[in-house]
Amino acid sequence: MTVVDSVAKTGASRRQFLKAGLAGGVAAAAGSVAGGALAAGDPAITEIQDWNRYSGDGVDAHPYGKPSQFESEVIRRNVAWLTADPISSVNFTPLHELDGIITPNGLCFERHHAGIAVVDPQKHRLMINGLVDTPLVFTMADLMRFPRENRVYFLECAANSGMEWRGAQLNGCQFTHGMVHCVMYTGVPLKYLLEEAGVKTSAKWIMPEGADASAMTRSIPLEKALDDCLVAFKMNGEALRPEQGYPLRLVVPGWEGNMWIKWLRRIEVGDEPWHQREETSKYTDLLANGKARRFTWLMDVKSVITNPSPQAPIKHKRGRTVLSGLAWSGNGTIKRVDVSLDGGRNWVTARIDGPSLSKSLHRFYHEFDWDGSELFLQSRAIDEAGFIQPTKDELRAARGENSIYHNNGIQTWHVNRDGVIENVEIS
Repeated sequence: MTVVDSVAKTGASRRQFLKAGLAGGVAAAAGSVAGGALAAGDPAITEIQDWNRYSGDGVDAHPYGKPSQFESEVIRRNVAWLTADPISSVNFTPLHELDGIITPNGLCFERHHAGIAVVDPQKHRLMINGLVDTPLVFTMADLMRFPRENRVYFLECAANSGMEWRGAQLNGCQFTHGMVHCVMYTGVPLKYLLEEAGVKTSAKWIMPEGADASAMTRSIPLEKALDDCLVAFKMNGEALRPEQGYPLRLVVPGWEGNMWIKWLRRIEVGDEPWHQREETSKYTDLLANGKARRFTWLMDVKSVITNPSPQAPIKHKRGRTVLSGLAWSGNGTIKRVDVSLDGGRNWVTARIDGPSLSKSLHRFYHEFDWDGSELFLQSRAIDEAGFIQPTKDELRAARGENSIYHNNGIQTWHVNRDGVIENVEIS
């Protein structure tokens, strides 16, 4: 006679059956799992819940899928005092709540200089002019007829971690490092469009321009434009979101996000850089001697532990703990990530899991048993070109303390004995 037969013959309720079964082998197994509690007396498993009793919404209740109501706190957030007006401001990706390497479209950080442009794709045009044989204007329909490619890239604002140049400032991974995301872009290689127009031999640079009220422009070397730049119209399989440049944006892999012009409307080809506002008064690096580095496009090797972190404290107290983080480099792939639990005195190699794609985010993990003592968590990435993520002191020795942009220094989180975590600096 089976257990089910026995229950049926005795008229035992479903609840009694669950209790009887779980009091045996299942409960014993639960105790062997890290952090697992004995299940026999847990009403969350022994009691019937509402979702067991009633039918839910039908297939057309939510024509466009959204996250569960229980994930309502997983959102982008801003820091109101960072800027004078939200139309020229930034919000941050909740890195501490995410896993894997792909950022959901609705959580990709925003950076605008004149708010979100609302562009009708039927009226949108892309012009290529300047040092070309034939100036051209493309409709969106025209662009859809070119060969397209799918590429996964990270996008990082040059000012990501900028507040941390002079010491620990913002208490949250979302706020210190949340101006980065990673998606799959679908688009037309820019070289195809430039070839269609015919680039003159004297051409050395391009200047893409956005259709928003700020008319964002940047100078980009022609060599980069012909290498791996995309004119993208989709991200993660669907159309670009308005805040990400709908219906068209430029993708400049591995280089600072300010160059990824959104609402792309024009590309001028020239023989020298234009020295526009965003590459003179902004997006340059002021050194200690008063000189400024310019054209610092590449985003250097960088990493951060996303969980545990100030917004994701350790709640289980002692025992097995999973540390997770992200690493990336504009030079290509990440070769290795090291993790320290004691502020850089000792390092262990973390486990990189998932795809390792050039100029993309990489996910790393380190599992350890926490004994309840205080920790100083750090990560240090090494890319395929051999560049090693520096300490903040090493970075300041080379660049001074006047910078805002390109801070790729090692981040430290202090974990106290209660699992509460704060942003600190050990340089």
